[in-house]
Amino acid sequence: MSREAAIAAARGMLEDGSLLALLARRVAIPTASQDPDSGPHLWRYLEAEMAPDLARIGFTCSVHPNPTGRGGPFLIGRRIEDPALPTLLTYGHGDTVRGLDAEWLEGLSPWVLTQRGDRLYGRGIVDNKGQHACNLAALEAVLNTRGKLGFNVTILLETSEEVGSPGIDEFCRAHREALKADVLIASDGPRLVPETPALVLGTRGALALDLRVKYREGGHHSGNWGGLLANPGVRLAHAIAAIIDRDGHVLARDILPERIPNSVRAALAQCRVDGGADGPEINHWWGERGLTAAEKVFGWNTFEVLAFQCGHPEAPVNAVPPEAFARCQIRYTVDRDPATFVPAIRRHLTEAGFDDVAVEAVRSGAEWAATRMDPDGPWPQLVAASILRSTGKAPMIVPNAGGSLPNDSFAITLGLPTVYIPHSYSGCSQHAPNEHALLPIMREGLEIAAGLFWDLGEQAWPKPA
Repeated sequence: MSREAAIAAARGMLEDGSLLALLARRVAIPTASQDPDSGPHLWRYLEAEMAPDLARIGFTCSVHPNPTGRGGPFLIGRRIEDPALPTLLTYGHGDTVRGLDAEWLEGLSPWVLTQRGDRLYGRGIVDNKGQHACNLAALEAVLNTRGKLGFNVTILLETSEEVGSPGIDEFCRAHREALKADVLIASDGPRLVPETPALVLGTRGALALDLRVKYREGGHHSGNWGGLLANPGVRLAHAIAAIIDRDGHVLARDILPERIPNSVRAALAQCRVDGGADGPEINHWWGERGLTAAEKVFGWNTFEVLAFQCGHPEAPVNAVPPEAFARCQIRYTVDRDPATFVPAIRRHLTEAGFDDVAVEAVRSGAEWAATRMDPDGPWPQLVAASILRSTGKAPMIVPNAGGSLPNDSFAITLGLPTVYIPHSYSGCSQHAPNEHALLPIMREGLEIAAGLFWDLGEQAWPKPA
């Protein structure tokens, strides 16, 4: 009975093929929540796949419909060794994006787990079926090795993350007592670089907004009216250029943080952002001047133009168009209140002479707020020390991810410290054809999770702040 034996047992589940067989079964369930016909598959993933497997290692499970009626079901699994012990909450999502079946490499299917060298291909293998499967396998290895965990575990699985997690906050509020815990530790998203473990302590938020210029009903012949009628596409292009310059430097400064906190800056100094062989080349000249790549994407707010439409792009006609539209997005940290963003953009445009540009926030009902935990806090330091002990590598500590997750339901609604340990890498093609996991990262993820779960059963947990 030892920590090393538990880690070896977790690693052994990959080496003997048992974990791969389990993953093949789960990947085969087409849980693409973006597909309106996916409902039966989402229920099957929780009721027929996850609940029986969790029950096998001592969890009591219940599956619940989405309280909003706009998303898939939820599963709560609880394994209580002693009510007096601390409780770990872990999380995962069983839904995926669409398969995009026809776009995969020859011989690959999104719903068939396929190994080619060190790569495991299949939809959901990293986002997120494979990641929560690794953590549960590591938990089982510790349980089998020690005969107990030494703490309680609650798992929350959802099936609508890829469509914005509708209902998750309402669900957490309604089931607050069942989800009561001391910390959330889960796995999602990628490492910054494949060879180095990472901790992610929160997420940036995302606010979508529409910019629109409309002058008239219908287009007018460009030969007869060009030069006489204001062109909304030109006006909107210049309005956007007043918000963000040609090099990506945001000019509307009231949507940006005043500064990056010292502890965040210190943590980001140890983080390396690299597109790698499978990712895009970073344009280092783009974005906020004077910041490192890590600071730009994890410590700062960004303004993006996601779509721009004027006239009929698919079949242009000789007419001055009547209106132009841009869907934009602000990714933001906890350092600015998102309620101030739309008023700030409106004020900035008016001062720049663009009071003809309408600005409206886009509300989907599934917005995720920004969250962040202090990198110097006790939970990040405890987890980082455990990872170093298991792998011999000091992990990168990322104060918050650049993207978004429903972490606000855990960090704000449930009031928990939150730590994510990614078992993937940025070149994994999640959300794209040929999604894949790297076996070396999966193996190391099993070792990290088993070592951490072992350590949590042997030491006092940090007290709530």
